Amino acid sequence: MSYLPWALLALAAYSLVPPLMSFATTGAVRIPSNVATLFANTILVVGSVAVVAYNGERALAYVDHPKARYVALAGLCLTVGILAYYRALSLGPVSVVSPIFGMFLVLSSVIGIAFLHETASARKLLGIGLGLVAVYLVSSG
Repeated sequence: MSYLPWALLALAAYSLVPPLMSFATTGAVRIPSNVATLFANTILVVGSVAVVAYNGERALAYVDHPKARYVALAGLCLTVGILAYYRALSLGPVSVVSPIFGMFLVLSSVIGIAFLHETASARKLLGIGLGLVAVYLVSSG
C-alpha cells in the first residue's frame, strides 16, 4: 500500500485526539492531563508492541543500531510535545490549541528543507506560507 492511504488514516484518527483529550481533561469531572497522557500513550505502546510482534520484527535488535540515538531523541521530543499539547488542551480551546500545535507541520517542513536537503519548490514554500496564514486565521479568535 502506498503512503497516501496511511496518511489519510492518520489524519482521520489523529483529528479525533484533540477533542477527545480536551473533553477528558476539562470540566467538573476531569482526568489530569499528565494521567491522560500516560493512559493514551500506554495504549500506543501496547498497540505498537502488538504490531511489531505481528510483523515478526525483532525490535531489540535495533537498540544498538547507529541511528537508534535519533529515535531516542525523537522519543524525548515526542514526550515533551505530547505532554505540553495535552496540558494546553486541558487549559485552552481545541480550536486555538490544535492549530498552534499543528504548526509542527510547517516547522517540520522547514527543518526538512534546511537540514535534510529536501527540495524547496515555490509550491512548497507557498504551502508553508499559507499554513502560517491558516493557523493565524484559525487561532486568532
